[in-house]
Parts: sequence; C-alpha cells; structure tokens
Amino acid sequence: MKQLLLVFIGGGFGSVLRYIIGKYLNNPDTGIPYGTFIANILGSLLIGIILGLAAKNNTLSQNQTLLLATGFCGGFTTFSSFAYENHMFLKGGDFTSFAIYTIASFIVGFIAVFLGMYLTK
Repeated sequence: MKQLLLVFIGGGFGSVLRYIIGKYLNNPDTGIPYGTFIANILGSLLIGIILGLAAKNNTLSQNQTLLLATGFCGGFTTFSSFAYENHMFLKGGDFTSFAIYTIASFIVGFIAVFLGMYLTK
C-alpha cells in the first residue's frame, strides 16, 4: 500500500508540473506543443538520472525510485498528449511538423535518458 501511495504522490506532482509547463509553453497560435516536447525531454533526462543513481551503489532506495521514476516521471512525461498532438498534425495535413516533432522527440528523448545515466556514473 505504501508503494502505491508513493507512485500516486509522485504522479500527482509530475502531472501538475507538466500541466504548468504545457500551459505556458505550448503555442496555441502555431499549434506547436513546445511544452509537451520539453516535458518529455526533461522527463527522459530525469528518469535517466534517477535510474542511474538507483543503479549506482544503491544510491536511491526502492521507495525513492518508485516515487521519483515511476510516479513523478510517469506523471510528468506525456505520451498520450504526444500521440494526440501528432494526430492533430496529421489531421491538419501538417506532415512536416509531424515528422520533425516525432523524430526529435524520440531522438532527443533517448539522448536525454542516456545523458542522465552517463551523468550519474
């Protein structure tokens, strides 16, 4: 039960922070979801750092990892928003934005995870 509560609390904080970033950084004029992109990249970097620390000499406990990686990063990153925004690009015929946003999100996201893991070595 304690573990579920840790994930719940972390997820709540992550979701609120993602909402704030999206509210201020997503661009309604151009439709470009900068906030979602930034949340996904920062979340990728953070989960790399968190899991890197957890793996390094057991720096983080299992409960801390649940709170931060599963909870916070899970609530903070936005795959469902990412999928919806890409749907809107395709629906609007904006194939260039779709391609750039999708490719950049995957590549930069993976790089951010690896960077986070590298920084904890």
